[in-house]
Amino acid sequence: MADGSATTRVQVYLTDRRLIAALDREARQANISQSQAAGRAMARGLSRSLQADPDDRLLHLDRALRDHMRSTARDMGIIQELVVELARAFFLRLPDAAIDDDPVVRAAMERRIERMLDATAARVVSGGSRIPEPASDIAEPRSFGPGV
Repeated sequence: MADGSATTRVQVYLTDRRLIAALDREARQANISQSQAAGRAMARGLSRSLQADPDDRLLHLDRALRDHMRSTARDMGIIQELVVELARAFFLRLPDAAIDDDPVVRAAMERRIERMLDATAARVVSGGSRIPEPASDIAEPRSFGPGV
């Protein structure tokens, strides 16, 4: 060669169709031969400073997931604030009563809350928002009512 650099011929056989397609795509995008594209790819791989491929699906997926996580975190913050405001409004208008300290009433309330959370979790897992049918036909006695 005129510039003093040595050229070595290396013959490589590729069998992975995806790798061949990626090599073809890189050669077309850079308007170079497949051999030059393969040389660039090997140089990138051997230099250990991998630069992002413009068609890097994993990078796009990572960015999309990060954006989704940000928006989900924002949405969860909004929902949390709404729940806190609802609780404030509820407790502001709910008068305190002597029965509030009754252990039976507290136990019944805890049991109801657990059932509500279980039903909510079941709806989330099933992907639906409809109210499920009660598990038993026997109505649970009311813990609060006119006689209490």
